[in-house]
Amino acid sequence: MAYLLGIDIGTSGTKTALFDELGNTVASATQEYPLYQPQIGWAEQEPEDWWNAAVETIKQVLSKSSVDPSDIKGIGLTGQMHGMVLLDKEGKVLRPAIIWCDQRTQEECDQITEIIGKDRLIEITANPALTGFTASKVMWVKNHQPEIFEKINKILLPKDYIRYRLTGEFATEVSDASGMQFLDVPRRTWSREIVDKLGIDYEWLPAVYESPEVSGKVSQQAAQLTGLLPGTPVVGGGGDQAAGAVGNGIVKPGVISSTIGTSGVVFAYMDQVKIDPKGRVHTFCHAVPNTWHVMGVTQGAGLSLQWMRNNFGGMERELAKFMGIDPYVLMDAEAEKAVPGCQGLIYLPYLMGERTPHLDPYAKGVFFGLSAKHGRSEMIRAVMEGVAYSLRDCLEIIKEMGVQVSEVRASGGGGKSKLWRQIQADVFNSPITTINSTEGPAFGAALLAGVGTGVYGSVPEACEAAIKRVGVQQPIESNVRVYDKYYEVYKGLYYALKDSYLKVAQIERELSGQA
Repeated sequence: MAYLLGIDIGTSGTKTALFDELGNTVASATQEYPLYQPQIGWAEQEPEDWWNAAVETIKQVLSKSSVDPSDIKGIGLTGQMHGMVLLDKEGKVLRPAIIWCDQRTQEECDQITEIIGKDRLIEITANPALTGFTASKVMWVKNHQPEIFEKINKILLPKDYIRYRLTGEFATEVSDASGMQFLDVPRRTWSREIVDKLGIDYEWLPAVYESPEVSGKVSQQAAQLTGLLPGTPVVGGGGDQAAGAVGNGIVKPGVISSTIGTSGVVFAYMDQVKIDPKGRVHTFCHAVPNTWHVMGVTQGAGLSLQWMRNNFGGMERELAKFMGIDPYVLMDAEAEKAVPGCQGLIYLPYLMGERTPHLDPYAKGVFFGLSAKHGRSEMIRAVMEGVAYSLRDCLEIIKEMGVQVSEVRASGGGGKSKLWRQIQADVFNSPITTINSTEGPAFGAALLAGVGTGVYGSVPEACEAAIKRVGVQQPIESNVRVYDKYYEVYKGLYYALKDSYLKVAQIERELSGQA
């Protein structure tokens, strides 16, 4: 029996999981680490925390299983996209990584758009300049920390920093590289035009592979730290969304995924490049060679419910600790007491600004329609419904682009909630299916490792061998009618508040002395 290891460098923690070639989970382990917010809208993490978590979870997985490291045929890497890791000539990290949800770089986005040209930028990178993407982060360092910019020798993404520590190789792959805004997405290679015009040294970018290709082998030093066998192949892997899509079987037309992790993503496969001219959704290279995908992103999906848990869920946390269960189980039970639509309470999940469809880093979270009759149940359920409305925004644009949608598969931490799946089914007016694996991106990364090392002949073949549908939830007609009405109100709220968001941002800058 062949075994495959998937390592997922997430925002809240790193998950490492070991699978057999039939897709069964043998062992998994997760280790959390902090997110730092030096200012409102900023988000940073320490790459060393990622590496320590990767080492520790690999060791835990190996100790939990009876699998000999020599039977692990390959390792796949995945993780949060867009994060900026800067290394000097000695391979040392120059500053904390600015990660995907950081919103400080709007001025740099404007600068990039002016330098490249709006239409030309979308033509090459398939996306407008966005605060979440890596290029604007690098330009921010260039503009605000020139002493660090001068020392840059390599620019890596989060999972690719772990690759470097595991193998000593500077490498990435097309799906994750698509979110840097340095990649020519239609041609699947770095764009010299963009790199040169932005004043970035081309040599700072790592080698770029297709996702299932072997990109390096576990070094002797990494093997000693982790217990892995030296020389174990490490494949390109994928950004968390592309790898999660592989783990969900989103490798053919018509099957899409709705993922609720820290962020929320609606993801669809494409065998040809299609680009939204308004830039509301992202077109990236898929982890399936020579294919692409389109995805809409809501920044604060699971993050919204986590925020609710951390700040207002003390009762659930304490009771869950006593009962030995997840606090979210109790929050689900509380939310189920509220009626669909929460009697007019609507939540906008813009805690970290928003991407799809608004592309607005200044947007803020809102509870609208709050009255004395609303309680904890409605507040929790409104958060879940607001995230689903935001995901519907993504789905509607994907349909508008002519992308086929015949099946929606739920995934991510939010996909484990039966209530949240039902809310999605009702808001989308579409059946929601679940599959046999809940390991998400780590599973997809492991399947990619299996393709790269010959365990499977192709990515679709790997998915066929390892993925099975295990459940489906149908929309409830009466709920659909309720949500359709409130969705129309939800869509109008952003535009009603847009000018106020900008005014608040200006006030914040004035008060912090940045004006």
